[in-house]
Amino acid sequence: MNLSTYSNITQTKIRDSHMIAVTKNVIVVALYFSINYINGTLVHTFFKHEIFNENPRYILFIHMVINDMIQLTIAVLLNLISYIFYTINVSVCCILVITAVFTTLNTPLNLAGMAVERYIAVCNPLRHTQICTVRRTYILIGLIWVLGAITIFPDLFFLLATEPLSLFHSTIYCSRDTVFQHPYLVEKRKFLYLVYLSFVWFTLVYTYFRIMFTAKATGADARKARDTILLHGLQLLLCMLMYIVPLVESTLISLFPMLLNDIRFTGYIFVQILPRFISPIVYGLRDQMFCAYLKKHLLCDKLNEKNKRTTQSS
Repeated sequence: MNLSTYSNITQTKIRDSHMIAVTKNVIVVALYFSINYINGTLVHTFFKHEIFNENPRYILFIHMVINDMIQLTIAVLLNLISYIFYTINVSVCCILVITAVFTTLNTPLNLAGMAVERYIAVCNPLRHTQICTVRRTYILIGLIWVLGAITIFPDLFFLLATEPLSLFHSTIYCSRDTVFQHPYLVEKRKFLYLVYLSFVWFTLVYTYFRIMFTAKATGADARKARDTILLHGLQLLLCMLMYIVPLVESTLISLFPMLLNDIRFTGYIFVQILPRFISPIVYGLRDQMFCAYLKKHLLCDKLNEKNKRTTQSS
């Protein structure tokens, strides 16, 4: 079954009523602006203070925040398109899907990089400044994006080689499952997901348990280290829902076909929205130094606004 046939089938799916569709999109857009406002404030604070630009920990953190902002923007855009237009041009869809896959896969790899950086800082502090330099941090970020390219671009080349060029001028319901739905690509995706899942879980479990043991051995606050491990584990678990939710969705849809849209919307919230809400809390607001500069920034903005109002009233 080629993509054009699959596209026709997707158009026969049950669609939400007008009121339900509006309610769902209002929820998504409200969450989008709330999360990206917080993330935008974190990004502004980072670039405003030079102290963060020289620290690999904060560079990796802000890279994840910017990556999440891009991913969330694409995810919300695809959701709105599915309700407003339902189908869009295949070429435009490919660009959006590739960007979404890039940024979605970047997050777990970024988590692994942050875990390694914290492991070196706690377990090998004397060599931390030599190993974790700013230059190497940016190289690591570049490597993360290269791994994302290796994951998705072969799918695009396969599509170009197996489908007629006229396909890219047609319209389709835009999702990765409808664009890259060849059985070979599905199996390749499952294998790569398993590799990513195993690598990132192993990295985080190993590094953070070593951090916890080191904290106990040196008399540091073991409770804080343990809480950090639990929060990072929750963040990783939410990120890895992208590998699990499709299987859960297909099972639930087979059992409750009339709830197809509600099941997919719930999965969408848990996979695309919720992890981006927890990231700034776990990695930004809990960090004492970053939080202190953030409060100072917000306080200055409030004072400036107050002074501006006073000047205007006088």
